[in-house]
Amino acid sequence: MSHDRLERLRKLNRKRFKRHTGIYPETFAEMELVLDQRERSKKKSGRPPALDASEQLLLTLEFWREYRTFAHVGHDWNIHEPPCSARWSASKLP
Repeated sequence: MSHDRLERLRKLNRKRFKRHTGIYPETFAEMELVLDQRERSKKKSGRPPALDASEQLLLTLEFWREYRTFAHVGHDWNIHEPPCSARWSASKLP
């Protein structure tokens, strides 16, 4: 389900993309690169994340854009509230 959200977002034109996320597609792509580099440099242990870095970024942007509760965002992304807040805090850019 969440993968579909990201794919649908990528198909939007530039103006609608910015309206949905608050940033332009080019900025999103640059942020994705930074997050991917960060993920590759991390030591992996434990359970794999339910959302990949791009999906976590989109979740964070939606949260910032709409200021909804983690319970609502988690419901939309089909994950529980605690992992949602953990993913949001983990996907903050340094």
